[in-house]
Amino acid sequence: MISHESQATQPVATHNHNRVAVLLAGYGEVQSYRDLSRYNQAASKYIAAQFVPIPEWLYPTAGWLLALQDLYNFGVKHHHFMSPENELFEKQRLGIEEQLQQRWRNRVQVFKGFYFCQPFVQEVVADIIEQGFENLLIYPLLVVDSAFTGKIAVEQVNEVIAATTSVNEPQHSSFKAVRYIPAFATEPSYIDLMVRRIKETLNQLFAGRFFESQIGIILTVHGGPEKAQGLLTGVIDGQALYDRVQSQLQHQYPLVSIGWVNHDTPFIKWSQPNLKQAAKSLIKSGAQVILFQPLGWVTDNYETILEVEDAIQPLQRQYPNVNYTRLGCVNDDPDFLKIAAEWANPHIEAMLSVPQNHEHIKTRRLDFD
Repeated sequence: MISHESQATQPVATHNHNRVAVLLAGYGEVQSYRDLSRYNQAASKYIAAQFVPIPEWLYPTAGWLLALQDLYNFGVKHHHFMSPENELFEKQRLGIEEQLQQRWRNRVQVFKGFYFCQPFVQEVVADIIEQGFENLLIYPLLVVDSAFTGKIAVEQVNEVIAATTSVNEPQHSSFKAVRYIPAFATEPSYIDLMVRRIKETLNQLFAGRFFESQIGIILTVHGGPEKAQGLLTGVIDGQALYDRVQSQLQHQYPLVSIGWVNHDTPFIKWSQPNLKQAAKSLIKSGAQVILFQPLGWVTDNYETILEVEDAIQPLQRQYPNVNYTRLGCVNDDPDFLKIAAEWANPHIEAMLSVPQNHEHIKTRRLDFD
């Protein structure tokens, strides 16, 4: 069993049957370049293999080759860059748990697990089971939900459930109830928060310096391939999220564009426009300011930082008179943490409202919503 003392902010009760473990799940990013190969090997298995056929025996080689690319990108090109994502994710965990425990006290504990680095989702779920929790809420904190993002958490949780379910007694599961929080790309509270933050930032930075029609806003969302073996990518939810935010901004700020952050792959067509294409289009329409605002992420990471900076550099050379600004994600904004906790409350209430009578329960039903 791995230690999760750093994740426990309340004493763990002796009997956890009628308590809920909330599992915040995310990619995570390596804190040591030595882990890049293992990280990319896992990413190849759970993401790349969905749209580029990769034999299982090739995962180690793919991980090693991608690690070399990342080593150059992070270590050389970007001067030993280290992502803030894991630290920010822990702050989000603490903030969401604080919000939830104001209502549920120690009946709820919030854990975090990463897909591709420690603490791994599988290890955290195994630890939750060992602690005796029978209710699990899977909570991918990624905004854009798809087979490549949120559903990875489901897949990894199911791996643990399968491994801990007795072959002789398959009806006995590790959990009584498992619930899942899907994408909140269309949640009004998140959309309103983003619009308010963008307007407040623009007023602080550019009020009186430019007309609103001269300010270009690029809302960045993770791109995706057009075809992915019949699976839906996050492009659908990403577009829905963009449409709702853009509709609230366009009357005051008419130059708004989506900007897809793509990982260009040979022979694979990705969503368009990318960041540079979006910026050039707005500049040609008269934008004197280009503001990059992450929309499809809630936690800053190398994509929200480095990908945007890499797009800005050639734009500055081509259009030196334009002002370029990169904003951050909501991260541990107290308003966002309160909203994120509210999304979990109905699921927690549903699981805790189920009658608990363990002396008479002979089988455990696995609810998957």
